[in-house]
Amino acid sequence: ICQSLVKLDFELIATSGTASYLVEQGLKVRTVNKVLEGRPHIVDEIENRDVALVINTTEGMQALADSKSIRRSALMNKIPYYTTVAGARAATEGIAALRDDQLEVTPLQVFHAAANAKA
Repeated sequence: ICQSLVKLDFELIATSGTASYLVEQGLKVRTVNKVLEGRPHIVDEIENRDVALVINTTEGMQALADSKSIRRSALMNKIPYYTTVAGARAATEGIAALRDDQLEVTPLQVFHAAANAKA
């Protein structure tokens, strides 16, 4: 997903743990503080409109609680926010399709007819 976003000219920013992992994968990443690590932090980046898309997959109750300010800031600033890998992948593919003018609209009835034909 991150490699695709870089190909789409997105700059990656991440907190230290995620940034380290992405750098190990050969990606260029700008590291930003977590909210609890002090300013400037990720919510500041969102509030300053320096973020166009948020992908924040959390694991565990503490991580979920810690990300509340990120979720709220993204929502208040109308920035797309994805909490699952599947959602982030779909968004990335959608952005790529829009940029390549390959987005097509297909009526739901077409999918329904195809599913019934297989049954």
